[in-house]
Amino acid sequence: MDEAKGVVKHIFVAKFKDGTTPNQIDHLIREMANLVNLIEPLKSFHWGKDVSAGNKNQGFTHVLESTFESMEGVAEYIAHPAHVEYAKVLLLHVEKYMVIDYKPATLNFGLEG
Repeated sequence: MDEAKGVVKHIFVAKFKDGTTPNQIDHLIREMANLVNLIEPLKSFHWGKDVSAGNKNQGFTHVLESTFESMEGVAEYIAHPAHVEYAKVLLLHVEKYMVIDYKPATLNFGLEG
């Protein structure tokens, strides 16, 4: 397996509190997306809502995925004042969450010669 050089995915999986409206969630996601414009190490942002049929999401409903070039970039992002302020607001609306940072790896299937 080949680990991507430097690239780090920062995954935030959330269950929003009961009473958080779809408009509030939309606003929070748009604010997160805007952090790409404010925090240099944050290279891209994607998000999605759980659509799995297996009902194994343990109540988690949304995934916010950020891409960085290094773990140092993740650390800079976490400490950045714009992220700190955003996180304070986001967490007011989140019942539970988990965070995973990982370096994507590719599985190469080489031909035996």
